[in-house]
Amino acid sequence: MPRILIFANGVLPDPPKARSLVKPDDFIICADGGTRYALDLGLDPGLVIGDFDSLGPEESEKAERAGAQIIRYPHDKNETDLELALYHALELKPSSIVILAALGNRLDQTFGNVALLSDTRLGELDVRLDDGVEEAFFCRGKSELRGTADDIVSLIPWGNSVKGVRTEGLKWPLNNETLHPEKTRGISNELLGNSATVNLSSGLLLIVHRRAVVA
Repeated sequence: MPRILIFANGVLPDPPKARSLVKPDDFIICADGGTRYALDLGLDPGLVIGDFDSLGPEESEKAERAGAQIIRYPHDKNETDLELALYHALELKPSSIVILAALGNRLDQTFGNVALLSDTRLGELDVRLDDGVEEAFFCRGKSELRGTADDIVSLIPWGNSVKGVRTEGLKWPLNNETLHPEKTRGISNELLGNSATVNLSSGLLLIVHRRAVVA
């Protein structure tokens, strides 16, 4: 299975930038109202999943006519629509997963969406939240990010202290340092060029990369 794109029902601040993330062979899954984003961007969902409380029948029918598989869940359920979409995606054995429109709008939903990526079942897979402006993902040992000079990069310890943090390609380098969740040591670093790497010896590190705004 190639890469999977999942459209959530959060905020998509810059649709053209989000559209630029799409590759021709991506398999597209939509979590309920996220179907609207895919359709507006001219994309055909391969699967629509959720309780359909935020997606109108017209859009649902349009996705189905385009060939999408429809999986309906009851409204009273224990998982969010995005969680259902994510774990269905895992069953398809993708090369990687990008989740769009999962940041912004409601703070509780945003935190919940980020927390989904901390699941140990995702440890061997590159899974990122991305909307074309910002991306967020977890580093468990080594991670690489690509962008442009002056992009903002924040390193946030998740839950516990993260030890042995080493960076290359950031304006203020870290060399075998410990980052603590109650401290802001890793906030608002910057890319020096087109890429950076982050290594750590133990812990779970949330990386938030905000791309520079081009006038």
